[in-house]
Amino acid sequence: MNQPKVIVIGGGASGIIAAIAAKQNNAIVTILERNARIGKKILATGNGRCNYTNALASELDYNHPLFVKSVFHTFNVEQTISFFESLGISPIIEDLGKTFPMSEQASSILDVLLYELEHLGVEIVTEVLVQSVDKNNQKFTVILSDKREYIADKVIISTGGKAMPGSGSDGIGYNIAKSFGHHLVPVFPALVKLKLDCPYLKQLDGVKIQSYVELISKSKVLKEEFGDILFTSYGISGPTILQLSRKANELLLNQEEVFLNVKLVHALSKEDVIKRFENAREKPVDFSLIGLINKRLISAVLKEAKIAKQNTLVKDLSQVQLDTIISLLFSWQFKVSGSKGFEDAQVTAGGIDISEINELTMESKIEKGLFFSGEVIDIDGLCGGYNLQWAWSSGYVAGLNASK
Repeated sequence: MNQPKVIVIGGGASGIIAAIAAKQNNAIVTILERNARIGKKILATGNGRCNYTNALASELDYNHPLFVKSVFHTFNVEQTISFFESLGISPIIEDLGKTFPMSEQASSILDVLLYELEHLGVEIVTEVLVQSVDKNNQKFTVILSDKREYIADKVIISTGGKAMPGSGSDGIGYNIAKSFGHHLVPVFPALVKLKLDCPYLKQLDGVKIQSYVELISKSKVLKEEFGDILFTSYGISGPTILQLSRKANELLLNQEEVFLNVKLVHALSKEDVIKRFENAREKPVDFSLIGLINKRLISAVLKEAKIAKQNTLVKDLSQVQLDTIISLLFSWQFKVSGSKGFEDAQVTAGGIDISEINELTMESKIEKGLFFSGEVIDIDGLCGGYNLQWAWSSGYVAGLNASK
């Protein structure tokens, strides 16, 4: 039986599972990895606990649902959980479908994958830098920076995007794809902290609240999230912000103005707060807000409401001043000026254009025998295990079909 030789460029999550799927299907497989060991990024996921999938994930949680749906048809969330169970990983499913290994150690995921690669006999070559890939007479030649060459029948590009460059993601996969005629959708950081244009950030640094935040552009609310919100010296962070960041950066890339509306008070109605002020008429306005919002927010709110003396009695405030304070408590709008860079991003948005990839096989529509998986493609999902699920699903499909 003819055994195709498959080279996987990149030993991250999608590259590892692509190698396993290809080897299980009788291919001769080599992983080429620039780091000293494979799977470096896996160890950093889920704050070291590895949120390796999301039990609730569907194609609707990604930027190109129809493409993802086809890939999930071959290897979905249930199959992912079963695959890892077969390797010894017992899952625990937490709030919002987040799925972790019962050991709560990301190293468990990597350990079982490494064991499976060794058990199957996949060749792993580390500390090598791929410079280019050529094709002649139906064979691929992978050329390393030290001029060594590897010959293959099929090549899978699993190099990741540009997020977390410390893990080895430097965009080399984009260059290889472009050398074969592929096009790139502009890349930008996603699941990333946002920068704000706000004069109070220094005093708000470290303030954490749990509430609602809205993403606004052209006076329209585009998305709303509820959860932890963390003010920082440069802007704003927290799970809610990460979920909104992809859309925010996409709008900024298109030169659109973007705002966040933060609801400082969400457990009371406006009527409740108005009544609170009525009962505090003889108290200083700054003191009247104690117990309602974080103490360090009080000064910033009153400055934003243009109240010069923060110990002004509530009864001495004008109706306009009082209305402004109440408005800020329920909807404080901040202008988004940008985001942190790829080094702080959990994932890359943009990448190789999906219209040039066969969604049933992950093979290039331009170059036969060339496959793609994971973050190098223009697919990204929500925060909470969705992007690792895409890595597993796309890697499995690429590996399976590259082995044929």
